[in-house]
Amino acid sequence: MLFSRLRGLRARRLLLLSLLLLAGWEAGSGQLHYSVPEEAKHGTFVGRIAQDLGLELAELVPRLFRVASKDRGDLLEVNLQNGILFVNSRIDREELCGRSAECSIHLEVIVDRPLQIFHVEVKVKDINDNAPVFKDSEQRIFIPENRQLDSRFPLEGAEDADIGANSLLTYTLSPTDYFTLKVETTDELSQSLSLELRKSLDREETPELHLLLTATDGGKPELEGTVRLRITVLDVNDNAPLFDQAVYRAQLVESTANGTLVTTLNASDADEGVNGEVVFSFGKDVSLDIREKFKLDPVSGEIRVVGDLDYEKTKIYEIQVKAVDKGTPPMSNHCKVLVKVADINDNAPELAITSLSLPIKEDAPLGTVIALVSVSDRDSGANGQVSCSLSPQVPFRLVSTFKNYYSLVLDSALDRESTAAYEVVVTARDGGSPPLGATASVSVEVADVNDHAPAFAQPEYTVFVRENNPPGAHIFTVSAADADAQENALVSYSLVERRVGERWLSSYVSVHAESGRVFALQPLDHEELELLQFQVSARDAGVPALGSNATLQVFVLDENDNAPALLGPQAGSAVSELVSRTVGAGHVVTKVRAVDADSGYNAWLSYELQPQTGGVRSPFRVGLYTGEISTTRALDETDAPRQRLLVLVKDHGEPALTSTATVLVSLVESGPIQKASLPVLTGAVGSQASLLTVNVYLIVAICAVSSLLVLTLLLYTALRCSAAPTEGACAPGKPVLVCSSAVGSWSYSQQRRQRVCSGEGPPKTDLMAFSPGLSPGLNISERSDHPEVNSDLSGNPRQPNPDWRYSASLRAGMHSSVHLEEAGILRAGPGGPDQQWPTVSSATPEPEAGEVSPPVGAGVNSNSWTFKYGPGNPKQSGPGELPDKFIIPGSPAIISIRQEPANNQIDKSDFITFGKKEETKKKKKKKKGNKTQEKKEKGNGTTDNSDQ
Repeated sequence: MLFSRLRGLRARRLLLLSLLLLAGWEAGSGQLHYSVPEEAKHGTFVGRIAQDLGLELAELVPRLFRVASKDRGDLLEVNLQNGILFVNSRIDREELCGRSAECSIHLEVIVDRPLQIFHVEVKVKDINDNAPVFKDSEQRIFIPENRQLDSRFPLEGAEDADIGANSLLTYTLSPTDYFTLKVETTDELSQSLSLELRKSLDREETPELHLLLTATDGGKPELEGTVRLRITVLDVNDNAPLFDQAVYRAQLVESTANGTLVTTLNASDADEGVNGEVVFSFGKDVSLDIREKFKLDPVSGEIRVVGDLDYEKTKIYEIQVKAVDKGTPPMSNHCKVLVKVADINDNAPELAITSLSLPIKEDAPLGTVIALVSVSDRDSGANGQVSCSLSPQVPFRLVSTFKNYYSLVLDSALDRESTAAYEVVVTARDGGSPPLGATASVSVEVADVNDHAPAFAQPEYTVFVRENNPPGAHIFTVSAADADAQENALVSYSLVERRVGERWLSSYVSVHAESGRVFALQPLDHEELELLQFQVSARDAGVPALGSNATLQVFVLDENDNAPALLGPQAGSAVSELVSRTVGAGHVVTKVRAVDADSGYNAWLSYELQPQTGGVRSPFRVGLYTGEISTTRALDETDAPRQRLLVLVKDHGEPALTSTATVLVSLVESGPIQKASLPVLTGAVGSQASLLTVNVYLIVAICAVSSLLVLTLLLYTALRCSAAPTEGACAPGKPVLVCSSAVGSWSYSQQRRQRVCSGEGPPKTDLMAFSPGLSPGLNISERSDHPEVNSDLSGNPRQPNPDWRYSASLRAGMHSSVHLEEAGILRAGPGGPDQQWPTVSSATPEPEAGEVSPPVGAGVNSNSWTFKYGPGNPKQSGPGELPDKFIIPGSPAIISIRQEPANNQIDKSDFITFGKKEETKKKKKKKKGNKTQEKKEKGNGTTDNSDQ
C-alpha cells in the first residue's frame, strides 16, 4: 500500500535524525558514553569503566572509588574488583524517561587522593517490550445508511509506550467490502485513523457490521494490539458536523492566568433543526492532565485555561475535540487543538554542594579541591544559563569542571590559629530578565596541623625547697601553652634525664605528665646537694611531636638537722691533758674542735663549760667561739689533781643541737712535761707501750703525706714557671680572692693581678688574703686612698654573715696553693669575750709552733684554721691579733703573715706569703734584727727538720 511506503520513508528519516543527534551529543560531551538495553538482567555488562577512565584496579578501593547519580542511583553499580560497570536493578526506559526520545543515566564517578570527578553517560536503549494498546476493547460507530461513498469515519488509534521504530504502528483491518482503512500522518501530529466508505450501506440488508482493527508496532519481534469495531447502520440524520479547521493552533506563556481564552472552535451541520445543533466535547483519549488545565464550553466551543501551565513539565498540549449533532442517530466529527507553552524566567537556579574534603588541613597545598558545587535551572535558553560566584575575602575560588559543575578549590594559604573556620557563600544567578538567583553556604573548618611547639612562660625557673622534705612533696608546677588545638595542644611533661653525681636525676625528682607538677621523690639534703638544676621537657601529642624545654634551678635551703661533730681525739672518747701547777692565768690547756655539717647560723658553734658538781668553781674556762680551754687563775695546791671538764658544743640553729666533749686534766708538779694527747676511756689511761706504738704510726703517716705534698708543690711550681717563662721575679699573677658576697655566701670574687713575693724567691700568685673590712672591689693601691677602709681593720669586730658557705675545693693541705676565706671578728655581746677569727693557718704538732684547728662554726669543707699556742711559745695572740707565722706539717714551706699598724698609710692588706724556712729567716733578720728572735726561729727550724 501507499501509506506503508510512506511509513517506511518516515522511519528511515527518523532513524537518520537519531543517529545524527547521537553523534553530536557524543562529540560535545567529552565524557564516557555507554549504552545498555532496558529490562537487562541483573549483572549485565555495561562497560569497563575503570580501564576507560585510566584508573588502576588496585587503586579503586584506596582512592574511595564511588559512583553517584542525580537520578536513581541504584540502577547501575561498579564492581571494585574488576572495574566493570554492570546493571544492578531493573531499568524501565518508559518509567525512567517516559515518551522522551533520548533517555540517559548520568553518572558522576568520584575518586580521592587526589580528587577527580568524571562524568559518564549511559544511554538506555529501547526494546520492544510494550505492545500497542487501544483504550477500549470495542469502538462503536453509527453510520446512517444514506452516507455518501468516500465518507470517512474517524477511529481512535492505539498507543505504544516504546519509542522510535518500536512505536511505529501499522494498522490492518479485517476484510470487508464496505470499508477501507485510511491512515494519515503529519510531522507534528500523530496518526489519524478513519474508515472510508467504499460501498453504499443498506440498513435493511445489513443493519450492523463487526470488524477487527489490528495495530502492529515496528519492533522485533513485532507486537500487536486489537480492537473490535461495531458498526451500526442508521437511518435519517445523514449530515455530520464539519469544523472550519482540521487543526487549531495557539501559543501561551506559562504564566497565563486562569480563565484566559485559548481558542474558539467552529463547526457547522448541514442538517436542520435538532440534527443541525452541534455539541462540543473532549475526545475520549484526552488525558486527565489536559482536562485539569483546559475547559471546553460545549455550546460556544471556547477553550479556556483553568490550571497552571508549566513549560518545564509540558511544552505542547495536543487536544482532540469532538463535535456531535443532536440528530438521531447523532453524527460527529473530530478536530485537534495544538497549544504550545512559551517559557518565562520563573525558576530560580538550584544549588547543591557536596562536601568532599572537610575539614581541610591548614597546610593543604593550593588547588586542593574542597567541595563539589552543581547548579541547575529548569528554565530554558537564556533563562537557564547560570553563573556562579563566591563571597569576597575568602581563600577559595570556583573552578568550572563541566557544564553546570564547579569545584571549590583552595586559592591561598590557611592558618587555623588566625581563622579556624570560613563560611563560604556560593551565589548562582541566571541570565533571565529580571535575573533570578540563589545562594548556598558551606562551613569550611580548618583542621589543625601541629605547627606550634609548646611554650613555657619563661625559659628558667628558680625554686627554693627546704631540705628534709617528705618524699613525694610537691615543689613546683611548670606550665606550657600550645597554640594548636585538640591532640596537637595536649602537652605532656617529662624530665630531661641526666646524671647528678652518681645517681640519675629521676631518683631525685619527677614530673607529672599531665599537670606539670614537680615532686621530690626523696628528702633532699642541703649538705649533699645545694643546687639541683635540670630541664623539664614539654611535648605535644601531634605527629610529629614538637617540644621545648625549661630549666629549673632548685636551691635546697639548709635546716638545722646536723648536731656538732667533735674532731680529733675528742670524738667519742675523753682526752687526757697534763698541766703544770705553776702555769699562770690565761694558759691554754687544749682546744675542743668541732664542726657542723649545716650552713650559716646552723653551723655557727659556741662552747660552754658545764659547771662542776658540788658548786666548786673550776679554775678553767672555755672560749665561747674558739673552744680553747684555758686557766682563769694560777693553780694552787688546793685544786684537785684530776679535773673532769665537760664542754657543751652548741650551734645557733632553731632548735639548737648540742654535743658534749670530755677533757680529763691532770695537774702535775713543775718540771719538764711531755705533753701527750691520746684517747682514753673514762677513768682509764693507756700504757706507755701503746702510746709509743701510736706515735710511730702517726710519724710514718705524717712523713708519707708530707712527701706527697712536697712532690705536688714542686710539680705545680714547675708547671707554673714553664707556663710563664718571660715574666719577672715578681711578675703579676692571677690570685683567686675568696670573699663574703652580699648575701652572705662564700664565693670566688673576681681575679685581680697582684704581686705577692716572698724574699728573693719566685713570685707567688697562688694566695692572697685581705682584711675582712675591705671591699673586694678595691685593690691594694686603692686602699691607701680610703682611710675609712683602713680604719675598719682596727675597729669593732663584726658578726659573720649567717648564710656563709665554704667551698669544698678549698681544703688545707690538699693543693699546692692555699685559698683564703674572709676572716671575720666575732663579738659575743656586751660584757662577753672578744674573739677574732684568724684568716688562715696550717697546723704543726710541735709545742713551740702551737696547734691549729678549724674556726669555730666552720663546716666540713672549711679551709680556715685557728691557732693554739703551747707553753713553749711565749707569744699569745691577743684580741684582734694574728700569729706572725705558722708551718704546714710535713712541708718545707711556712706561711708568714705581715701586719701593719692601723694608722700606717701603706696598707698591704695583710699579705700572707709562702717561702722556705731559710728564706723566712733571712726576711725576719732584715725586718727585725732581733737576735733572740733569730735563735728562736732557728730552734723552730731544727724541730721541724727533726719531724721531717
